[in-house]
Amino acid sequence: MTTLLDSYREHIVNAHKQPLFLLLVGFITSFVFIRFSVRMIRAQVRWWPGNVTPGGLHIHHMVFGLGFLLLGGIGVFATYGGQPWMDWFGLAFGIGCGLVLDEFALILHLDDVYWSEQGRKSVDAVIFGILFTALLLIGYVPFGALPGEDTRWGLIAVISVNALASVITLIKGKMWTGLLGIMVPGLSWIGAIRLARPSSPWARWRYSARPRRRARALRRERLLHRRADRARTWLFDLIAGAPDKVPANHPAAHRVAERMAARATAHLDAHAARGLARRRARLADRRSAAAAGATAKPPTGDGQTSAAGPVRTHRAQQRRRTVRAGRSRTYAVAPTGLERRPERHPRLRTHTRRVRR
Repeated sequence: MTTLLDSYREHIVNAHKQPLFLLLVGFITSFVFIRFSVRMIRAQVRWWPGNVTPGGLHIHHMVFGLGFLLLGGIGVFATYGGQPWMDWFGLAFGIGCGLVLDEFALILHLDDVYWSEQGRKSVDAVIFGILFTALLLIGYVPFGALPGEDTRWGLIAVISVNALASVITLIKGKMWTGLLGIMVPGLSWIGAIRLARPSSPWARWRYSARPRRRARALRRERLLHRRADRARTWLFDLIAGAPDKVPANHPAAHRVAERMAARATAHLDAHAARGLARRRARLADRRSAAAAGATAKPPTGDGQTSAAGPVRTHRAQQRRRTVRAGRSRTYAVAPTGLERRPERHPRLRTHTRRVRR
């Protein structure tokens, strides 16, 4: 422990790198904590507090990250970078970096793609930020160039060529090789010489008229890069959790729309079921009323039974047949005794009304 403390004082404190060290500590700590938190929320663990939703509004943790970034950045300028404020503001800035970069994919796509395949860009951004900060912390600079030395034009030429090779490597679709090649000598040169990935801009520009080179790139992608991608996917699943199993090019907005459509369909189905139940109840009431009228048949004043009961029964049956067939409803008008009737085939005057279906 004593040796570790002495090394810390010699390489960190005496070298004036403690603010950068605390920034890296805050960066890693905030990323690990927030990933643990979101995985607990995703697993619906009861004892974990859960999301921050005041008034039903879900607040993403990048909002808190922006607050830490503002606190660290403004605080350094306000205190002129004096001690011990520089150390505390460096820690706050690192916490903000971890919280914001963990939702880098959400900022990039302007959509909640945290648990989708597009959300893997956040892990890429966090890992690159940690590696870059660690390289700066251990005192590594490109090609050993140190500030204050005499200008060496040969070294400047080599650094310029390395920067050009890094840009070409990035265009060829090799993100990690190009980014790390900025700091590691020769790595970006290898990436610039080798074949591009088939989905990269370089392949679209240069391999469209070269089918043999495109075939080689596809074969290399199938044999080499897919194995590396599987290893990277396994590592990222271990660090950040596996994404949701959704089809390709299926953004989160589509999933939200599908859930809303399912809820609306369920509501409409329930409304239709209630309307059908009401129609069935009305038909049952009419049938019972028609049956009661046909059974009663009260006598008239001249000693003959009234024809109102059979007429009502006939009209109810006619309405039921019309509703079942989906035709216009027909109502019969009871005879008044004033119109002229034929002797054998009596007919009733009818009028129609459209049925509301």
